[in-house]
Amino acid sequence: MKRTKNNKKLVEKVDTSKVYDPIEAIKILKENSYTKFEEALEVAINLGIDSNKTDQNIRGVTSLPKGTGKTIKVAVLAKGDKQNEAKEAGADIVGEADLIDSITSGKINFDLMIATPDMMSSIGKVAKILGPKGLMPNPKLGTVTQEIKNAVENAKSGQVQYKNDKAGIVHAGIGKMNFDENDLLENLKAFFTSINKSKPDSVKGSFIKKVTIASTMGVGLKVNLTSLR
Repeated sequence: MKRTKNNKKLVEKVDTSKVYDPIEAIKILKENSYTKFEEALEVAINLGIDSNKTDQNIRGVTSLPKGTGKTIKVAVLAKGDKQNEAKEAGADIVGEADLIDSITSGKINFDLMIATPDMMSSIGKVAKILGPKGLMPNPKLGTVTQEIKNAVENAKSGQVQYKNDKAGIVHAGIGKMNFDENDLLENLKAFFTSINKSKPDSVKGSFIKKVTIASTMGVGLKVNLTSLR
């Protein structure tokens, strides 16, 4: 009931039909946060794609200049020297067959998995477990690589993975509401730019239709696309 009442007050107070300048929208969301926990700033980007066509779906990864504010627990599947490289870079879990066994037994206490190419045959054994959770390493996302140090450091510093859903919308958390307004704006612009650059060649006409931002428990506010370019 509390959430419903607060949301009703917000909807009455804020014009959700208006298109806002990005910094104005961020200020409104910050000023009207009512939760006891620290909310995230979330963005939804509606794309002019047909998600039923494989060549029009997008998936990728981008680094946010001001980070996400989240603590990411990184697991690395590698052998020998690459294990030492992972540990030195700050990986939380490092292993080989023992890590595969742990995943098989249902112990998945990490947010992101990175693997070296030579471990892909091993990881195939747990693909059905990791895949549905969005944790399967992927070369396109930089999570299958020999550059373990860079991959771990990038993941820890504020990388965001993204892909569109069936409705052709990309969702992502781009920072915490206690961030400075200009830092949130910088993250929003960086994420928008990354999505804009990922336009498939087969998509004709307008690629980005609408951008909406919201705090975790707040209302969604539409923002001016021109101001993000």
